Amino acid sequence: MELVCPAGTPASLHAAVAAGADVVYCGFRDATNARNFPGLNFSRAELRDAVEHAHKHGVHVYLACNTYPQAGAEEIWHKAVDDAVAIGIDAIILADIGLLRYARDRHPDARLHLSVQASASNEEAIQFYHQEFGVRRVVLPRVLSLDEIRTLNQRIQVETEVFAFGGMCVMAEGRCSLSSYATGESPNMNGVCSPAAHVHYEERGDATVSRLGNFTINIYDSDEKVGYPTLCKGRFRAMDKSGYLFEEPTSLDVTAILPELADAGVSALKIEGRQRGKAYISQVVGAFRASLDKIAKGQHDARSKLSTLSEGQSDTTGAYRRNWQ
Repeated sequence: MELVCPAGTPASLHAAVAAGADVVYCGFRDATNARNFPGLNFSRAELRDAVEHAHKHGVHVYLACNTYPQAGAEEIWHKAVDDAVAIGIDAIILADIGLLRYARDRHPDARLHLSVQASASNEEAIQFYHQEFGVRRVVLPRVLSLDEIRTLNQRIQVETEVFAFGGMCVMAEGRCSLSSYATGESPNMNGVCSPAAHVHYEERGDATVSRLGNFTINIYDSDEKVGYPTLCKGRFRAMDKSGYLFEEPTSLDVTAILPELADAGVSALKIEGRQRGKAYISQVVGAFRASLDKIAKGQHDARSKLSTLSEGQSDTTGAYRRNWQ
């Protein structure tokens, strides 16, 4: 299985390459990608240098252009596709149907991957993207079980990529607008869930309050680790009880089920985290590289060495081994 690793900066890309990535995925420094945080992502010149460095070490680079164009501003997304091809990107990750059509018509030889933001989770949807736009790979939503992934791979003609480590989202990607109610900015069009400009922290006695827009997302005691305020991972009070109403802070980690994912026909493993620093990238990529190399030799160590990097210092295999439908 191919190891697809995140890079939000040139330094992180170098770290991923050095740690054993097969592929590094990046985004331009604008709203065309779904990690549009201040200080992240690549200028055109930086990405050109990054591609040259990666290719020198036998590593491919994919460009995430996976948000939905804003009406009247489509040229920004079109230019991202054109520039990616000119720079020599190995694949472009897209979600929007109109943008997929533009890429296929303007650059028929470009390799196109379907972003998880398209939320394609069944045979008919995936076949549509393959037949209409020549999509070669689909990044599957994090809501599918191993059995469902295995069945899909038996019925479709494209490669599948699944998430292996990082942020765990309970929503259907590309279809969640929860944070827009608090910020007024669509995560699917502006490229970020819980934009940093709307994030605030304040001290309240011995507690720390995290806010998104005008909404309190969490109140942390002095001995608790303060997290980033995301609505679906907020701790709220209802009927005199406080708790995580949507999802407790946790991270996806598939180390224990890597052989099962391979057996299900998965082509690539995706590590989430373009917003993370180079030390994090180096450690996570290195751990998965070692695990995949062991599997290639017929060995498998199901114990993860990444628990200290997990959100809330807890991890899960998510829907892959779910017992619910």
